[in-house]
Amino acid sequence: MIVTCVTIYVKEPFISNFIEATLDNHRNSIKEEGNLRFDVLQCTNDESRFFLYEAYSTEEAAAAHKKTAHYLKWRDTVADWMARPRAGVAHSVIAPLEEYF
Repeated sequence: MIVTCVTIYVKEPFISNFIEATLDNHRNSIKEEGNLRFDVLQCTNDESRFFLYEAYSTEEAAAAHKKTAHYLKWRDTVADWMARPRAGVAHSVIAPLEEYF
């Protein structure tokens, strides 16, 4: 399993637009083969800060996500709304163990 954690800061006037676009990406991402989880989180004390938690069964499935039409649409749509470049960090999962899936 591979998990990517993405931190995103959005310009304040675009927060609701960002949420709408990101929810569309979420709805399509959870249908992808190999997707285990795709959480969209908003910071409770900074509404312009978001965190995406993306879990895929394999590195190949995670890479395939970045080639989907819905991801490419999201990426291009939200690009100008970001206050700074998004920061995605890939992680290997130690726990829970794969035997639980």
